[in-house]
Amino acid sequence: MPNQNLTLIAFLLDRSGSMQSITSDLIGGFDAFITEQRAGDGECRVALAQFDNEYEVVYHAVPAADIPPLELHPRNSTALLGSAGKLITDTAAEIAASSEDDKPGTVIIAIMTDGLENASQEWGRPAIKSLVAQQTNQFGWEFMYMGADQDAVEVGRDLGVSAEKAVTYGRGKSREAMAAMSADVRGYRTAKLVGMDVAMPGFSEAQRSELADE
Repeated sequence: MPNQNLTLIAFLLDRSGSMQSITSDLIGGFDAFITEQRAGDGECRVALAQFDNEYEVVYHAVPAADIPPLELHPRNSTALLGSAGKLITDTAAEIAASSEDDKPGTVIIAIMTDGLENASQEWGRPAIKSLVAQQTNQFGWEFMYMGADQDAVEVGRDLGVSAEKAVTYGRGKSREAMAAMSADVRGYRTAKLVGMDVAMPGFSEAQRSELADE
């Protein structure tokens, strides 16, 4: 049986060239997210991958207490689909190979980007959507999608992410987007620890309004 005290949060962060103008804001938001999760109840581990036209794993399932400050150096184009496919399949394989005590009872996949797909070759939207549905329905994974300069709800839906768990954020609101997600994730972790059989809350209308372009 998976360890119900353990949460794994796997992040996929866009580092394509268009992220340059919001890099410092995103770094501050991500580091604040980690700080809040450290203070949460239960054990939390975090995995991080970054992508442009290439996919790079920064770290695997590191305890939140040991996460270093984020480094992000934007460059190149946007291989969102291939990177999402890689993150999801690799995370599933790593969990399957773990001992029961190291299998997380809660798995959250979070994707943050400011651009549309323009560089993937191996994965298409239908395949990603099927993969997300499989991990959601069979294993109870939660998926969140945050996108700037796009209709993130529509893009997320094409990837299999439910509308309530996708949000469009203004280019200057990446820190606030991270904060909104962080509060939802911490609350969800707490509910799971006390035995509540609940889905992770989606972004509220108030959060959506705050994150929209002014």
